[in-house]
Amino acid sequence: MKINLDDNGLHLRFAPLTLSRPVGNLRMGIYTNNERWERLLPECEVGFITESYLQEKFPAVDSPIRVNAQVIPNEEVAVAVYALEEGHSLYMNGLFIAENGSSTTKIEYVGAAPIVIEHRWDLFQKNEAAIELDFYLITDERKSQKLSKSNTLIGSSDLLFIEKGATIEGCTLNTNHGPIYIGENAEIMEGSMIRGSFVLCEEAVVKMGTKIYGATTIGPHCRVGGEVSNVIFHAYSNKGHDGFLGNSVLGEWCNLGADTNSSNLKNNYSTVSSYSYESKSIEASELQFMGLCMGDHSKSAINTMFNTASVVGFAVNVFSDSFPEKHLSSFSWINGAEQSVFQLDKAIQAAKAMMDRRHVDFTAADIKIFETLHQSRL
Repeated sequence: MKINLDDNGLHLRFAPLTLSRPVGNLRMGIYTNNERWERLLPECEVGFITESYLQEKFPAVDSPIRVNAQVIPNEEVAVAVYALEEGHSLYMNGLFIAENGSSTTKIEYVGAAPIVIEHRWDLFQKNEAAIELDFYLITDERKSQKLSKSNTLIGSSDLLFIEKGATIEGCTLNTNHGPIYIGENAEIMEGSMIRGSFVLCEEAVVKMGTKIYGATTIGPHCRVGGEVSNVIFHAYSNKGHDGFLGNSVLGEWCNLGADTNSSNLKNNYSTVSSYSYESKSIEASELQFMGLCMGDHSKSAINTMFNTASVVGFAVNVFSDSFPEKHLSSFSWINGAEQSVFQLDKAIQAAKAMMDRRHVDFTAADIKIFETLHQSRL
């Protein structure tokens, strides 16, 4: 079986994260959404319908089946899509879920409601539900590795799953508020305190003395320290030192310097406003808590401060002794009150250097993304 995850016209809705990836490649819970479909339908090959400059890195597959990438599938949704006949489409209360070819017959989905993401902040808002969904998907009928006696477990061991090769010593883990999943060859260093729900993906590291509150996902190959609450890190990003980050989402290849802090609550406790890439303006939300959203390949220097609901684009460098603007467009070079453009060749050079350290190739498809975004400066 082959399916394509369609951005559904919402490429900018989830920017800056989707400036460099399709909506269907966003991470929540344990998986990116394409990985989740592959897990639910093991024989399934997943492609993407997205912006033209992203298609080389995220190609489509030859299939008439188109699936709304906003939908985070559960088992019942996956079964319904698998069974979808040619010429049929699947809807839930008016929301398009999937179609098999040109649709002439609409079918109403009546199973358990899936998670649906409408805004970029839904990623951290709905991450607890995604972690719970994925935890049972990945652990069903499997046995966890044993937790070392040097650790303290508060809560049920049934809600703790440790993959092979993972290392945890001298830590406190609390599953009373949600499950904890530790991926292959991941490490939690001594003195860390972790309260579920929590995901540490493969090869990721939690530094010594880290404090983590749910619902938090640390993606593959990330390194995280300090204090973290309800945050999603995509792969290969680092927050290796002290500093607070809450109600936030970071893309891939980000780095937060020591003592970088992000506000997630206004002093007057009012709801927050944040930059919209669709309207190109600051728009009100209904949320009281919102921290930092940072696009791929962006960096902050030591002692950087981000204001509540800040939005940082792709390949931004921030080194400032005061709060920068709440929206920083892609390839911004922020030196205190001065703002200039990060030169394309220098940005590519920095990205290659970071990726080389992790033995990941910087491809022609990556160059195309850099060139397109440098031209648009979204």
